[in-house]
Amino acid sequence: MKIPPAKADAFSKSPDLSIKAILVYGPDEGLVQERCQNLLRTVVDDPLDPFRVVDLNNDQLKKEPSLLIDEAAAISMMGGRRVIKIRSAGDALAQVFKDFLQAPVGDALIILEGGDLPGRSKLRKVFETEKQAAAIACYKDDEKNLPSVIRQTIEKEGFSVSNDALGFLVTNLGTDRRLTRRELQKLCLYKGINSGPIELEDAMACIGDMATLTLDDLAISVGMGNIRNLEQHLLRAQQENQNAITILRAVSRHFQKLHMISGLVAQGIPLDKAVGTLRPPLFWKVAEPFKAQVRKWSPAALAKALTMLMETEAKCKTTGSPAETLCARTLLEITAKAPTRVR
Repeated sequence: MKIPPAKADAFSKSPDLSIKAILVYGPDEGLVQERCQNLLRTVVDDPLDPFRVVDLNNDQLKKEPSLLIDEAAAISMMGGRRVIKIRSAGDALAQVFKDFLQAPVGDALIILEGGDLPGRSKLRKVFETEKQAAAIACYKDDEKNLPSVIRQTIEKEGFSVSNDALGFLVTNLGTDRRLTRRELQKLCLYKGINSGPIELEDAMACIGDMATLTLDDLAISVGMGNIRNLEQHLLRAQQENQNAITILRAVSRHFQKLHMISGLVAQGIPLDKAVGTLRPPLFWKVAEPFKAQVRKWSPAALAKALTMLMETEAKCKTTGSPAETLCARTLLEITAKAPTRVR
């Protein structure tokens, strides 16, 4: 059974009782772990209960497939339903689970924690097609669902959030659900009890070390024509597991803002006033470099850069060429042609 993304959170908190095994996978490692924990807690209160929770991994089952049947059939000494957790699950377990699901034993809930399994994954296919199994994909939060994640997390802590603060948080969070929640909890602690809604100033003062800020620095480096800084920030972004599409879109958003403000300035609006219309507002440390780029880049050059970025994103999705290589090549080309080039 393939669980639709819109129903994934609800399912992980209340899975169908007919389901024996659930595969949770995807590029958002934090969300994978969160949903696995939610599933586990539908069966046991204590995730560390040694009598009702069994921890296995991909290599153990690969070497000894019979472990699955043995653990699934086992009965807890203290009573109650058991959970079998399997970490780093991959395609090596596809046949093991295909065989098991033909005639499952016991009443244990089996939870598999997978990585970013591709569409051709054999393990995914088993869990998406078998009636007593389910597959839950965990994709990175985007601008569509991130606002609700932020609101829910903040409201759970007893706070509300202003629209400007929400806009800033959406821009600067979302690369990993676990990191997002951690940063929001830190923000709520910063705000303190009984001190009103979270405002833009609170968010800007507190949220400053997320991976997205690496992307801000990267985008600024491209616009400034600083190849050395670009290479450093590109390497850091890759080390933080930012994929090529995420990087390209971050740079595209930066150039879209430049293009919009450049247009306002061309209409006679003062630069500072034009920049002040941006929502969410620019993070303080990028404001001056941003203005310098507006002064140097022509609307035509900005439009050309945006076209290159969009075309590269399309190539990453369709050509089969290494996305990281395509991304780096395009960013270097735009940076090298920047009118503000640092030599």
